[in-house]
Amino acid sequence: MGSANVQAVQFPNLMSQATSQEQANISLIMDVYMEMTVELGRTKKFVKEILSMGEGTIIELDKLAGEPVDILVNHKLIAKGEVVVIDENFGVRVTEIVSPMERMSGMS
Repeated sequence: MGSANVQAVQFPNLMSQATSQEQANISLIMDVYMEMTVELGRTKKFVKEILSMGEGTIIELDKLAGEPVDILVNHKLIAKGEVVVIDENFGVRVTEIVSPMERMSGMS
């Protein structure tokens, strides 16, 4: 048998190409409008209870005072945060980003 001619293979650096491609892809969606919602909590009520509500009615929610609020983008949970007051306005400080696995499980 003859001897085989073996040569080293040179692969292109995928990391730099992927990064530039990712940057291009992200730049395409930078101006897409998305709805962001901060949810203090939820509750369910009968129609008769809702119709009997008036000024001063207190609605009990399913979360405790001081518990983190949910931050949703297009109705999907992406983070949790705490309510803060800035001057006389409310705001939310992000305290936790939901993991990709948790986000995917919430899509079903």
